[in-house]
This record gives sequence, C-alpha cells and structure tokens, in this order.
Amino acid sequence: MALAEQALLLVNLSNPRPAGAAGAMALAALVRRAAGRHRERAAVRFHGGRGQPPGRRSYGAVLRLAGELTAFLQRHCHPPGGCEIGLYCHPGINLPSWILGILQVPAAYSPIDPDAPPTISTYFMKKSNLQYVLVENDKINKFQMSHAGWFSHNSSAIEHIGLTLFQMSSSNTDFSSEADNMKSRCEPSEAVGESQPGVCPDQTKAEPSEAGYMDAGQKDTVAYVLHTSGTTGIPKIVRVPHKCIVPNIQHLKSIFEITQDDVLFLASPLTFDPSVVELFMALTSGASILIVPNTIKMMPVELSAALFHHHHVTVLQATPTLLRRFGAHIIKSRVLSANTSLRVLALGGEAFPALSLLNSWKHKENKTSIFNLYGITEVSSWATCYKIPEEVFSADFRTDFPVPLGSPLLGTKLEVRDANGSAVLEGGEERVCFLDDEITVPLGTMRETGDFVRVENAKLFFLGRKDNQIKRHGKRFNIEYLQQVAEDLCQVEACAVTWYQQEKLILFVLPKDDFEERETFKELQKHLPAYAMPDEIVVIKALPLTSHGKVDISELNKIYQNHLNSRRRDSKLSDAEELWERLQYLWKSVLGLPCDSTGISKDAVFLYSGGDSLKALRFHEEIEMLVGRAVPRLLEVILSHSIEEIYRHILKMLFPDEEQLMNPDNVMKRKLRRNSGEEFHGKYIKLTSERGLEIASGLIPFIALNRGNHLFSMNFTKSSVQPKNTVQVGMEPLEQPSSLHSKIPAVMKSHVHRSELENSILTLENKANKNDHSSVQQIHAECSHSSVAELALCVRWKSNTRKCVDASPLVIIPAKEGVSASVYIGSHSHAVQAIDLDLGEIKWEKALGDRIESSACVSKCGNFIVVGCYDGLVYVLQSSDGEIHWTFVTEDTVKSSAVVDPSSGLVYIGSHDQHVYALDIYKKVCVWKLHCEGGAVFSSPCLSSFPHHLYVATLGGLLLAVNPVMGSKIWKSNLGKPLFSSPHCNENYICIGCVDGNLYCYTHYGEKVWQFSTNGPVFSSPCLSSLTKQEIFFGSHDCFIYCCNMEGNLLWKFEATSSVYGTPFIFQSDDLNNKILLAAVSTDGRVWILNAKSGTAEGVDKLPGEVFSSPVVWGTKLVVGCRNDYVYCLDLYTAGKSNS
Repeated sequence: MALAEQALLLVNLSNPRPAGAAGAMALAALVRRAAGRHRERAAVRFHGGRGQPPGRRSYGAVLRLAGELTAFLQRHCHPPGGCEIGLYCHPGINLPSWILGILQVPAAYSPIDPDAPPTISTYFMKKSNLQYVLVENDKINKFQMSHAGWFSHNSSAIEHIGLTLFQMSSSNTDFSSEADNMKSRCEPSEAVGESQPGVCPDQTKAEPSEAGYMDAGQKDTVAYVLHTSGTTGIPKIVRVPHKCIVPNIQHLKSIFEITQDDVLFLASPLTFDPSVVELFMALTSGASILIVPNTIKMMPVELSAALFHHHHVTVLQATPTLLRRFGAHIIKSRVLSANTSLRVLALGGEAFPALSLLNSWKHKENKTSIFNLYGITEVSSWATCYKIPEEVFSADFRTDFPVPLGSPLLGTKLEVRDANGSAVLEGGEERVCFLDDEITVPLGTMRETGDFVRVENAKLFFLGRKDNQIKRHGKRFNIEYLQQVAEDLCQVEACAVTWYQQEKLILFVLPKDDFEERETFKELQKHLPAYAMPDEIVVIKALPLTSHGKVDISELNKIYQNHLNSRRRDSKLSDAEELWERLQYLWKSVLGLPCDSTGISKDAVFLYSGGDSLKALRFHEEIEMLVGRAVPRLLEVILSHSIEEIYRHILKMLFPDEEQLMNPDNVMKRKLRRNSGEEFHGKYIKLTSERGLEIASGLIPFIALNRGNHLFSMNFTKSSVQPKNTVQVGMEPLEQPSSLHSKIPAVMKSHVHRSELENSILTLENKANKNDHSSVQQIHAECSHSSVAELALCVRWKSNTRKCVDASPLVIIPAKEGVSASVYIGSHSHAVQAIDLDLGEIKWEKALGDRIESSACVSKCGNFIVVGCYDGLVYVLQSSDGEIHWTFVTEDTVKSSAVVDPSSGLVYIGSHDQHVYALDIYKKVCVWKLHCEGGAVFSSPCLSSFPHHLYVATLGGLLLAVNPVMGSKIWKSNLGKPLFSSPHCNENYICIGCVDGNLYCYTHYGEKVWQFSTNGPVFSSPCLSSLTKQEIFFGSHDCFIYCCNMEGNLLWKFEATSSVYGTPFIFQSDDLNNKILLAAVSTDGRVWILNAKSGTAEGVDKLPGEVFSSPVVWGTKLVVGCRNDYVYCLDLYTAGKSNS
C-alpha cells in the first residue's frame, strides 16, 4: 500500500482465510456433499396456507429433480457451461431444485422477480446479457406480456419440473441503446483510488496478489447474478463468484452452530442476496429450509403460526423492518417468547433496532441468540457479525448501549479511510464481485459501502447511509438518528423517517395503545436537537416494505402525499373565529411558546416575538397547509406586520364576502397618497447625465461606503484630496460614472482606462487624527483585548437610537477639509440619525413615519439621503440637516435599500408591494415602475454599468435583469425559494444567496454558471471587492463565513459562533500592517476580523446584543448596528500598540 494511502487508513479490520482452507468448492458441490450424508432428511419444507397440507422434499428428491433440469439445460443452452440463466418464479417447493439444476450445468442463476416493474426486470435481463430465462409455467403469460418481443418460446418445456425455457430473440438488437439511455440518467460514481481498466469507479484497487485478477469469463466462476435495489440511481448488476459467497456461508454456519436439526426460514426474496445465505446455510448442513408464498409473508399472524407453531423454525435471518411487521404482541408471544423454537435471530440489511425496543419484546426467560449483520450487495453477502451479549438484556443494563458492526467474516476486510467515518470500504482477497460490465477484477478490490460509521476503540458503529444525510436548519445530520430516538420511545411500536421532497422531515409511527402525538413531540424534544425534530408525525397502520423486506420510502412518500391531500380537503375553516384560533396556535407552535389558553396580542409582530427568517418560512408553510392553498404575499406580511394584519390578509382571501369581518385599515395609505403629490409620468422619460445636478444647490465631492463594499465616489478633483493616512477599499466597479475618470484623486494612477478603473483600488485620505481619541477614553471600560488575536477592537463611541438597529450604516467622507465624515443609519424607533464618524456626536436626527430597516444611500450630488420605511414611503432627506426634500408613496412596506445610477442620478428601490421603482428625486417624479411577477422586493437592487442592467431579487424566488432606462425586463431566473440576499455583481458575473442554502452565480445574460452549497439558508449578500480580485465572501445560517473563487470553488471557510446574516466587508489599512482584512458579524453580536486570504481570525469583539446589520469600515473604524438599540463604532488597532 502506498504511503499516502497508509496515512489515510484509519481502521483496517480483516479476517483473512487461513492458507489451504477449503473454500473453493462450488455451492452445488457443497449441497451434494451434505445430501450424501442426509439423503432421506427433509431438505425443503413448504407451507402453502389456506388449509393446504405442508409439503416436504428430501435431499434425494431435490437432487433428482435438479439433475433432470441440469441435463435439459445442457442439451438446450449453448454454450452449456459458463453462461447465466434467468429464473422467473415465485418461491415454491421446487425452488432449491431449480437453483441447483442451474448451478450444476455449470451456470449462474439470475433470479427475476415477477412482481418487479417490467422496466427494471427488462433492464436487468438485457444488461446482464441473459440469453436464456426459465419461467415458472403459471407465469408464462405474465412474462410474455411484460417482455413481448424480447424472448422467443422454446418448444422444449419441462412440464413435470414446472418450468419453460425462453431464449432471447435474435431479432431483438436494440437493447444496448436502451440500456445506455437508462444508464445515462444515472450520475457516475466518484472514483476512489486509482481507476483501472475493467474496474468499476466505486472501488479501490489493492496490490494484486500472485493470482492477480478474478475472471468472470472462466467456467464455474460466477454463482449467481443480482442487481442492487436502485434506490439511489440505476440498479447495478452484481455477479457473485462462488469464491466470494462460500466463505460467508461457511463462517456463518459456524457462528450460528447450524446442524441437521435446524429449520431455517427463507425470509429474503431471491433478488436479495441474504436469500443465498439462508438457502445454502440450510442445504449444505443437512438442515431444512422453510419456504412460504409471498402472500403468507404479508400476513403476520399466519406467518408466525407457520414459522413457530407448524414448523418450529430455529434460525431466522431478517431485516429489522420484517421483524417489526409481526407487531409487538406476536414478537413477545411467539418470536421471542420464553418457549420459542427460535435459537438464532440475525438482523441485517438496515440499522439495528434500539436495544430498549428489543428488550421490551424479549421475554426475560428467552434464550434466543441475537446477532447484528452488516454488508453490501456489491460484496455479497455479509461482511461483519456481532452477537449481542446476554447481559445487555438484564434489567440493570443501560439501554443506550451502542451496537457495533462486529468482527469481519472469513476472508473479509473493512477499511475506514477518513476521520469522519464517511469513506468505508469493504472487500477481501477473494471477496470480490463483478459490477455491471466488469470482466476482470483485481483480487483484494475494495468497494465503497456508501455508509457512515463511528470508530471507537477499533470498533465500528453504524451511523446511517450517506443517502440519508440531509442539510436542515444549518446542520447536517442523518435521518436515521431521528428514527433511532423515536424507536426508543415507549409509545412507539415501530417507525420510519422520510425527507419529503427535500423540504419536510416526516416521522411515520406505528403507535402503541397509549400513543399521543403531542406527548411524543415533547419526548422527542428531550432527546433531539431542534434541527432533528420532525416537521410532522403521521400515524400509519403498517410499514410498507420493498421486495427485499426493507422500508419502502417511495410508498411512505405516497402515504404522506395522500395525507396532505386529505388534510387539504378537511382543512376548510368554518369561519373567521376558527381561523383566528388556529393562527394563534400555529404562532405559538412555531415560536416555541406555551400552547396554553393565553391569547396573542393583536399587535404582536413575528420578528419581535422570537421569530426569525427561518421560522417565518415555516410559519408561512404551516399557514398555507392550514388553509389548503397558496396565499399570495403572505411571507412579506409575516415579516412586516402584526398577527392581526396576517389574520386579515388570510381572511380577505378565504372569506371575501364577509366584509363585516374585515375593516382593513387602508386609511393611512389613502391619506399618504393624497399628501404625496406624486405624479406618474408614463413609462419613462429621457435621461441625461447632467439633469438634476442643475437643481442641486451645490456639488459636494465625497466618497460613500455602505454594506458589501458598495462604494460611490462623486465630484472629486485632484486638489480636493490631501493624502495623509491611506486606507484602501475595493471599489464597487458597477457604480462608477464615465465622468469619474477626470475626477480621480491624486493618489490614484493618473492614467486609467475604463476597464482598469472597474478593477482598481481606491486609495484616499483617512482624515481621522490618530491622536484624537477622546471618545475612546470616555468609554474605555468597554474595550476588548484578545491575547491570541493580532488585532484588538475597542468601542470608540456608541449612539442610542432607542430601538433595535437592523439597518446597515452609510458612511460619507467629504473631500472638503474641515468637514467631518458622517454615519447615516435608521432604526426601529422610526428615527434616522446622522452621526459624526470621529466623535460619535449626533449631527441631526429625523423621525419618520414608522420603523426603518432600509439602509440609506446618497444621491449623485451628495445633498440628499434616500431611505425606505415600513410606512410604505421612500424618504429623500437633506444630508445637511435631515429635512424632508420629498416623499414617494409605494403600496407597502419598504425594507429594500436604494441604489443610485451615477450617470443619470436616478434612484432605484424595491417595495413589498412587489414593484421596483425608478425615481427622479430632483424632479420629484417616478420615471417608471415594474411589477416583479409575485414576491416582495426585500433586498436591494444592484446596478451594472456595462452591460447597463439593474438586478432585482424577490421573496418569490425570482432574479430579474431590468433595463434601468426603460424599466423593461431583460431576463429572469426562478430559483424557487425566497431571496433575502441582495444581488452583487462585477464585470463578468452576478452572485446572489438563497434560503435553499446556495450561492448562485449568473452571467450578465442570465446563464447560470455555478452554485455553491452551504448547510443553511443564505440571507447574507455576497461581497465582491477588487482588493481581492477573484474572491467572493458571504455568510450562512450554518454559522460559517465562506470565501470562494469565481469558479465556485471553496477557498476557505471560517466557523463563527452563530448564524451569519450580515454582509462581510473587505478593507486594508496601513495602520493594520497593510493586510487585506474581512469584517463580518454573527447574529450573537460577535464582530470578526479575518485575514481575507487565509480565513484566520485576526481579532474579535462581542457586542451586547444580536446583530443583523452589516459592518462598514473606513480606515481603522468599523461601524455596525445592534439590536440592543445602539449604533457602534469600533476602533481597530494592532494588539500590543497603545491606542490612547
């Protein structure tokens, strides 16, 4: 093994076959040997039910019938040896003879399930290249109807054996293309290790031994051919050599101590490889195999009577789901009773059931030995075995004892190759099978199991299938974890879990008599984290099974869909009073409030009652489920309005005729419209870059910074900037007017082409006097120093706004000497404040009509500040004193932040009324408005200068490209989930986050380039900065801050201490060792300063409240809002340096 491979190998469990050990005998030879010793004993028992007497076949009779079939096949199959023959039948008394007859040709048998969908069985037969199929006589019509044209009927039937031979039709030549088409729909597996010719991608090659390879083409190599279940894609064809399966059977016979006195039950269908172990453990030991029809298997009472009353079965190998099918009463009274005939119960194929559940089923005098089996079809059949110690079932033993997978079986090796237990491989020197088109396979080949395990003291513990791992509420976990916890509850008989449409976690429960849904939820909450709690519990009468005896997930999803349809039919609300009651119940349930008789205040607002965006989405889904239909604009109402307004919004849709119940309060909006003086001037008006500036009272040279490194500079002249202490901020290339080239500050390059300008770094004076720290000294006690971090953060000043601050700051730095920089920010107190950046003194404060979550933006001339408000107005305030210059009325709340076109001076802003507006704040007119096809515009528009596009995102999941001049749509893309994140673009791409956990990247012409997945909703807007050229920074509710490149590849991620809602900010300063740094905040109030290149923490501080605002940095000052009612300015400085 290579050194690199050794370094990755964490666990290697193996049980090599001893040199010279007998294991090369074929299955048929082993049966013949046993039959020679037990010729007159019963080899097969058949229980037909319906009053039929049980049937028996001796070993001698089984071999005689098998010999006749062998002779027939040798005459009619060409070539007679080394071929594969299909067997299309249900289990019956002749089944062992049929299988032995095929094996003795010698040929491999390929079981085909008559009850399987014809498309699957046809694919299997053709992909396996079956030339011959033996069909049970009473299944001929079904076979011919299901596979018409594929096979020709051979006239030589074997009537007394009950089979008819079919040969593939020579006229059928088009299968290969059909197989290729079916295969093309399956995603290819990831390669593990080196890929070899003739080696399947999901394997890794060991060093070949002297023998080198196993060859499927050699005579008598393959024993049987199966296919995997296909639950995660196209089924794989698996050819199993005798050398692979025989050691399995021999070792398990030894472990289970099988003798001629045992009766084993053929519990597994022929298409499930454990059936081979059941059949040949019996037939190679002189024991009996009990076979029952499939109909009896479906009837727990009759099946238990057949197994334990009529035939006294001693060995039962089954899936846990098949065992649960009996029900607790039958398991206690028959299967695991004190006087049961059952010696051995071996459970495999699924996660082992909770020991507490087994203990509740097992009589205290029961002596049955219970085993845990583990394996994969690709290395047929079992890999490990573990016997549950008897003491586990004693009264004083803890019930949470973990059950390991156990020791490897003869010739088997298990490897774990990574620390999180996700790279689990299985194989062995001769324990190898051929997958799909493989002809030769290197000895020692290892196959990926697709499972997660935990490694502890060299023992492996099964955690679940990779297929069952989901991302939910920002956390990754396996849904089998929920099932294991639920099974452990005393009120649950059996259960299963599905991730319905990758949106809802549904727990299906087979209940006990004392089951109560609410109590079960409470019990689950005691043992499960919030992200693992089910969305819903559905009570069922029985668990649906696949043909392999496992839980049928597709059938469960159908049950839930029917449940939803039924609930929608039954959910018709009788009146408005019932709606109000049920709405209050959902409110309490989603917010985790006590579900008592206490009423909810009509003025309660969801986000102020403990809600957040994630809970709002769930509340939205629950309401739509309650009313049985989609409710337009419901999400934005939940996010913006009181529970009474939510109620009235739903009521208006459900009961439009009940006017007396409504009384909608539209008075304020009508009044605002009358007072606004708004006039809409048609579709558009002609715009010029000089218009509006003539109206402005004067031109103010300035730099404006807001969240996500949006930088807007205007009217600079070379003489206006005196470089002293430089700071660098990545320019926002999309907001630079063509006229800016002549107004670039002196510290920048004197000759810059437009394309260079769009990727340049703006270097300007930071006029803050480093010795002026009076504000810092006043609140010095609030400084925070980290002994580890290189940077320290200290509160320079804080300003009380009297209500929480979710808006992000706008920082304006005038070029004029003697004029201080200002911070503009609004809060939920209805007030906008202008604050001196250096001193923290309030320059002015203006009360608006309602709460403010919109971040301010500055006009082209610098004289005005534009901000949206919950009262539906867009306010244009004078930047000098806060006086209202103009208000524009929309039809609903404005949380969106405006953006300014630097060439035309137009202001673009969205509203919860589902429109985006283009406003001329100088002429005080709306130039155009555009309906965004459903869904409020919560986020901020983004403007691209070339091509000249305006990008708008909606809570309906639409990303739109709009012509900024005409207001017409250019293209749109539906992401399917709400977009709280604001789009951000550079010269090539637009990026946006989505609550589905992805960051999406598009070209300017609407083509999706890539998507990058996180483990939680993305509310943060992406930050693109020319300081870092090709990097994108954003946060996620999974608590990570991400950095990826323009190809969508992860460069680094940093784990914060809680969700990251705000947008990061890139900056660089001489005073901070000239490093390129990233400022980000997590919702728990922590302010993180990270190295933008490596993602390592350079400094951290914690504010005394939650933070949903985004930081803005100028020089060494960081400004951010906090939900403790304050706006904070933090000084950043190198640790160890005095800052006072």
